[in-house]
Amino acid sequence: MSEAASTRVALAKSTTSRKTARRHTTSSTGPTALLPSLAPLLHAWVPRQRWFAGKGQPVTGFSLVAATEVLPLDTAGTGPGLLHLLVRVHQSGGRSPHPPGDCYQLLLGIRTTLPPLPAGAMIGQVTEGPLAGRTLYEGLHDPRVADLLLERFRDPGSLGPLRFERAGPIPPGLTPRFLDTEQSNSSLVYGDTLILKIFRRVFPGTNPDLELPLALGREGCGRVPAPVAWFEATTSPEPLTLGVLQPFLRGAQDGWQLALAALAAGRDFLPEAHALGRATAEVHTALAAALPTPPLAHDRTRHLVAGMVERLEAAAQAVPALVPYVPGLRTAFDAVAELGGTGRGWAAQRVHGDLHLGQTLRAEDGFWSLIDFEGEPAKPLPERRSPQPTVRDVAGMLRSFDYAARSHHPWNPGWAARCRTAYCEGYARAAGSDPRAEPELLRAHETDKAVYEVLYEARHRPDWLPVPMAAIQRLASAPS
Repeated sequence: MSEAASTRVALAKSTTSRKTARRHTTSSTGPTALLPSLAPLLHAWVPRQRWFAGKGQPVTGFSLVAATEVLPLDTAGTGPGLLHLLVRVHQSGGRSPHPPGDCYQLLLGIRTTLPPLPAGAMIGQVTEGPLAGRTLYEGLHDPRVADLLLERFRDPGSLGPLRFERAGPIPPGLTPRFLDTEQSNSSLVYGDTLILKIFRRVFPGTNPDLELPLALGREGCGRVPAPVAWFEATTSPEPLTLGVLQPFLRGAQDGWQLALAALAAGRDFLPEAHALGRATAEVHTALAAALPTPPLAHDRTRHLVAGMVERLEAAAQAVPALVPYVPGLRTAFDAVAELGGTGRGWAAQRVHGDLHLGQTLRAEDGFWSLIDFEGEPAKPLPERRSPQPTVRDVAGMLRSFDYAARSHHPWNPGWAARCRTAYCEGYARAAGSDPRAEPELLRAHETDKAVYEVLYEARHRPDWLPVPMAAIQRLASAPS
């Protein structure tokens, strides 16, 4: 029997038990005994994963949120089982905003005999408990497991606490491959036709990377691939978004690599920057039509500024090089506070939330798309889902042009300045309003972004610290 055929047989066996799907959470895996038997392996494996956000704080334990046999264990040992776990990770001295620990999604393959696997996919052999004698591994690297997930989307419905939804057709015969590029999530590409993003750290509430593309699809905005299918967990009053299946933009190149190639070739990036500005404005216009647009009135402006000031003070404590620039940077936030105090208000709406060149793709015909609407993963989900001024996205892209120019040697500040101008002009052409027409708000958001970059680079990439520090020097001396 072929691999594909055996997968279909295994899926059919598991599907016949959907009427008793709750049993999948309590059958041979036995939740009470399951997690203690896996904990020694998870203690060693989870902190090493790129998607694990708690690096630097010791893992003190795990608690089980939900366990589901997506594919029941093959008692003969010839095929895989697929165990879906939602596990809360407890850490000592952790900075998690969601005590008592962050919740992670694990898709664990279980076999007696392993297929060929890349380094790091192997988790280990279970020595006790309901899975004793079986080998545990990262299931997304197993083509049969990947095929199974796609079949679940073709035949949507509930399986224990998991709920699979489908909004469009899924072609047959798509070969899966694992993308080893992302950090905070994991992705599978099916036949260069579809891409499945698996969210690793999950939160109650709909993830913006599902919510916003669905809303944009309803508005007919072609700048963002519309979800084909998705799945959620119903373990809390609000669903937890677990994964989204979208069209894969075959042959598209990301904006960051295109910008670096332009710099290396000694040419400007002006047509691309102008087109990116237009694409951003079209997405903002569609989001404003699809979702509420509450005004940024005095109280919300004060809250916005207070958050920026708080982040500046925290960053200055952590990065001494920032301290001399704090008074100049504060003037950017004070200017917005003063305008808000006079009754000045601004429009607010849903935005991308983490826009930069790496979140854009240009197709072979030159058409630009925006991707990855998850927002900054380190921020709480309610904050990522809150309406913001559109200049937040604009500021993120302007900072990205600076990053590209700084990553090239010799540094080319004029290249970045021209890109910034072209981007804003393209935005204004499509939106009917120029983001530079609100200089105080734009400067405050650029400053806030640069402060975030300083803290990030100081902690993770010290060699890159001069990049945001150059912006800090410029922004601190800008006229208020």
